[in-house]
Amino acid sequence: MCGRFDQSQTARYYASVFGWADAVYDSESTPAYNVPPGTYRPVMHIQDGERRIDDVFWSYRAKWAEGKLPISINARLDKLTNRYWSRLMKNGRAIVPADGWYEWTGEKGKKQPWHIHRKDRAPLFMLALANFGSFTEHRAEAGFVLVTDDAAEGMLDIHDRRPVVLEAADAALWLDPDISPEQALELARQAALPPDAFDWFKVTPQVNRPTADSAEMAAPLDD
Repeated sequence: MCGRFDQSQTARYYASVFGWADAVYDSESTPAYNVPPGTYRPVMHIQDGERRIDDVFWSYRAKWAEGKLPISINARLDKLTNRYWSRLMKNGRAIVPADGWYEWTGEKGKKQPWHIHRKDRAPLFMLALANFGSFTEHRAEAGFVLVTDDAAEGMLDIHDRRPVVLEAADAALWLDPDISPEQALELARQAALPPDAFDWFKVTPQVNRPTADSAEMAAPLDD
């Protein structure tokens, strides 16, 4: 599961790297080093042919699932064809830009957080699904989830799951409304960056607190 990430640059910076200098911005979010679920973050998507960056709530539950299913923050890559995600695969493909994400190792009560990032420290373009429609009662009805896959050998915990990250050109294809859900799914499977594209280091246990947010959160911890 990916439950925290580092989005410490501005939305305009990520858009520039992505090649979206002409995007329409409706984002008031400021950079954050320790983003938890239940917050609004910049999300890249295409709506009515327009490249957009909007603040979207991180968490999602379809309205019909209220009282039946828990709120989700991630969507498994191998489950994207099921009924729950099929509508968003067609109309809600999105990208969440970031500089890294956090994972934990160790026993409960003694968890050590790690910052995972690209070896070249380029921005991450993480696959996401989002409902960009209006909502009336619950914010999660119009939220986003990060798409995750098996961590694979080489990451911190082979039993954990990691966000699916693509190069900018492939991420742009994921957003392309002319790409079918089936094609988008195959793209995610084939083009995801492999484990050896990433590196990681220990960070301060302060990351464990969702309210903690400073550059220290994403800095290497001196052993």
